[in-house]
Amino acid sequence: MKPTRAVFGFHAVLARLRADAASVTEIYLDENRKDARAKDLALAAEKAGVALMRVPTRRLDGFYGGGRHQGVVAMVFDKPSRESLEDLLDSVKEPPLLLVLDGVTDPHNLGASLRVADAAGAHAVIAPKDRAAGIGAVVSKVASGAAESIPYYMVTNLARTLDDLKERSIWIVGAEESADKTIYESELPVSIAWVLGAEGEGMRRLTRERCDLLVRIPMSGSVASLNVSVASGVCLFESRRRRSGGA
Repeated sequence: MKPTRAVFGFHAVLARLRADAASVTEIYLDENRKDARAKDLALAAEKAGVALMRVPTRRLDGFYGGGRHQGVVAMVFDKPSRESLEDLLDSVKEPPLLLVLDGVTDPHNLGASLRVADAAGAHAVIAPKDRAAGIGAVVSKVASGAAESIPYYMVTNLARTLDDLKERSIWIVGAEESADKTIYESELPVSIAWVLGAEGEGMRRLTRERCDLLVRIPMSGSVASLNVSVASGVCLFESRRRRSGGA
């Protein structure tokens, strides 16, 4: 069986080794990298029993036409499907904190959003199959390891999935710039699925109609909106702040 995709960058490769070393078939490391990060990676690969080959920089450049690989590329098998969203929610020991991305098709935005969600301790990220970026090399690199750790579910029918979440008493809260109240003025539920649309387009009508509450992030400067990953961070960390007893 041939490797299905490449993962590049030290954070992403190390995260994949730690999360699922058996899925890593081989690692290519720039022969000019003699620093501590390269040595740590080589040691981790040796412990995991994964072949590591020192190669010229130009060979790594060939993977992405000179892309920013940081001197390391790993060839990996796609991991088998993780547990279902329903099983994950059944196993969560605290009120669920979820991020729903409606229409985020740019891999850089998805990677950054996964990184933010992981940092905020979200339990999963959900997106519709027909309007979302999948996990690929760029997403893994931008996510800095989060793509290998946080569950990412691409669902066939997002509206139905949101209805299912509501059945579990998880509130669907949408972030939209036209909302009457700001995120700081609103009472936020503990069990929450934050819904954000793509920058410019926003949420689709059916997605918006599923929201129990709409809030906006107040903007004080000259720009009208935030990048979706930044907005995700504001929303998720506000939920975390309130859970920790913040006023």
